[in-house]
Amino acid sequence: MGRSEEDALLGQNLPKGSEAVNERGVSDVDMQRAHLYGLLARLLGAPMSDKTLDSVRALESDYADADSDLGKALVSLGAMAGRTVRAVAEEEYTKLFYGMGAGGEVQPYASFYLTGFVYEKPLANLRRDMAALGIAVSGTSDEPEDHAAYLSEIMHGLITGAFGEVADLADQKKFHETHMAPWVGQFFADLEGAESAALYMPVGTIGRLFLAIEADAFDMAAYEAPR
Repeated sequence: MGRSEEDALLGQNLPKGSEAVNERGVSDVDMQRAHLYGLLARLLGAPMSDKTLDSVRALESDYADADSDLGKALVSLGAMAGRTVRAVAEEEYTKLFYGMGAGGEVQPYASFYLTGFVYEKPLANLRRDMAALGIAVSGTSDEPEDHAAYLSEIMHGLITGAFGEVADLADQKKFHETHMAPWVGQFFADLEGAESAALYMPVGTIGRLFLAIEADAFDMAAYEAPR
């Protein structure tokens, strides 16, 4: 797939040379990609529950030997979660994403970043592409589908085959480049630097680094694909 750089960063806990695949044909490295998208979806989609905080705290030991910037950011998030109780995590989430009146400190929507308003053309374009991919709205969230958590969940599903067949790399790349790459890096940078962010500062770092790795890996795969 031409993702040697990404393999080194995301596959750091795998045996050397490991590229095992599961019953759906998804490699260990791709499952780690999916897990990171799933982590971002969970952290951005709702305040952290006690169960989520426990899982996040485990990152400090899970990535203790990491020497990449992404691995270190995961360790930092785990350590911060270890010092944060649920009520404080929920209050921080509210300040960041809901705020008072006009909304929180950061707006996790593609439409907002690309047009300055929510519920704009990027959302309509996303809904069109979701329909083409056979992705239906679950109805469990009041947020528009161009929320960063929703987009991360879609990428997770494309990689794992949660929407049917496992999406090939070209379809993953197209979705990422169309609906995430134009804005989500800036969103994560803004989250990383937000005044209200403490627990969520390393979340911003993780998102910024991971999505940059994804973009580079997609470019590398396209360059190395047979012509």
